[in-house]
Amino acid sequence: MIGIRLKMAREAKGLSMKGLADLVGLSANMIKKYEHNTSMPSSDVLLCLMDVLDVEMDFLFRPVQVELGEVEYRTKSSTPKKLLKQITVDVTKQVERWLTLKELWLDFPVKPYRLEADLPTVHSLDDIEQFADALREHWQLGTNPIPNMIDLLEDLGIIVIISDVNTDNKFDGLQATINDTPIIVVSSAWSGDRQRFTLAHELGHLVLPAYLSHDLPTDWDIEKACNRFAGAFLLPKSRMIHEFGEKRQKISAKELAYLKREYGLSMRAIAYRAKDLDIITATYHKTINIIFNQKGWHKKEPEVYESENTHTFKQLVYRAVAEQIISESKGAELLGMSIYQFIQEQTLGYEVNDAADVD
Repeated sequence: MIGIRLKMAREAKGLSMKGLADLVGLSANMIKKYEHNTSMPSSDVLLCLMDVLDVEMDFLFRPVQVELGEVEYRTKSSTPKKLLKQITVDVTKQVERWLTLKELWLDFPVKPYRLEADLPTVHSLDDIEQFADALREHWQLGTNPIPNMIDLLEDLGIIVIISDVNTDNKFDGLQATINDTPIIVVSSAWSGDRQRFTLAHELGHLVLPAYLSHDLPTDWDIEKACNRFAGAFLLPKSRMIHEFGEKRQKISAKELAYLKREYGLSMRAIAYRAKDLDIITATYHKTINIIFNQKGWHKKEPEVYESENTHTFKQLVYRAVAEQIISESKGAELLGMSIYQFIQEQTLGYEVNDAADVD
């Protein structure tokens, strides 16, 4: 029966029952019957539904595999529930592809996420600096800039989903779990520095709780703590002092732009870190914020940091086909493309002789 899948596809399109009914020439009550599995659409209606919802028949009839657990949204108070449903459905569909590939692979090459490390206990916000340094050391990252946050998290066994849902700047990130696998979601429309900060922030939500002291004050703000962690993880304290010195009266916009380019952290976030680390005073930091607001940099900074992309899943699909774990048609299905397009991408547009060595 297609009820649950039909509802998922409808919500992914942001349509009400009436909205979908109007597009396919039915009543909202009939759509309700389909979704509650009390009626089944005819073949003609089914084809029309598939066309309007932009889904394949396999999607509608495939059993539901995924139910996201422990979903935590970082949203603005004005975020519509309809938007949250769209994001959840989009994430569910993408995670299902991950799990399908994993189930077909006898020895899946992506290790499960585990953090079993002797890291310092966090008693205050300032302790997060040492904690972030220790975590970097545990993962052998050193103090240099992290070239790609998505690559790092995926190597650690965290699934990163990039959603194409139009969030209209009303969504700040999502973290969930499925079968004990952490999932972090960011938007494809964001700049790279915003993606990276959100990924590091959500990583904070994942790693910090196990290391928080039991004597933290009742007004402890976990969101503020994760923001501090994100800044410290992306741009360690030792590097901040190396770049700026221990005390500064002023910092130029060009310096902030250079560090943004190098570390993938926004100019505003770097200035905030300078204030947190007492490199600049809180009064001067307010001055920087006023300048940013006057110039419109609080919305769009002059230095652009390119968005990051996830490639692990796609790479694994092509590897699975090459190793004959799955067929080309299954690979095309998992990547949501035609078999012709899949083969063209697989061969980079060239016919490759089976006997030839490809360097």
